[in-house]
Amino acid sequence: MTAENRPLSPHIFIYRLHLTTLLSGLHRITGVMLIPGSVLLVLWLWAAATGTEAYATATWAIGSWLGRLCLFGWTFSLFYHLCNGIRHLFWDAGHGFELARARASGLAVVAASGALTLAVWIAGYAARGG
Repeated sequence: MTAENRPLSPHIFIYRLHLTTLLSGLHRITGVMLIPGSVLLVLWLWAAATGTEAYATATWAIGSWLGRLCLFGWTFSLFYHLCNGIRHLFWDAGHGFELARARASGLAVVAASGALTLAVWIAGYAARGG
C-alpha cells in the first residue's frame, strides 16, 4: 500500500466532537486560566498590604470593565475546574462511564459552574449595596 492510498486518521472536519471531549478541553483551558488569575489575586493582596495608593490602583484596575470581565472568567474557571474535578473523582472510582451518565454529569458540571459563578457575583453585588 502506497502512502497516497493509506487511510487518513479522523480529524476535526470528519470526527464529530462529543460533549465529553469538549468538556475535557475546557477543563484543561480553565486549569491554565487559573494560573494568571491567581497571580493577579496575589498581586491585589500584595497591593492591599503595601498601602493605600497601590491598593487604589489595583482596585481601579479590577473595577474596570476589562478587570471585571477577567475576574468573571476567573470565577467561572475556578468553579468549572472544581466541579469537573469532582466529576473526575467519581470517574476515578469507576462510576459514571455510561454514555447517558457521562453526558448528564457533563451538563450538570456546566450548569453548576454557571450557577455558582452567578451566585457569587450576585452575592458580591448585593454585599456592596448595589
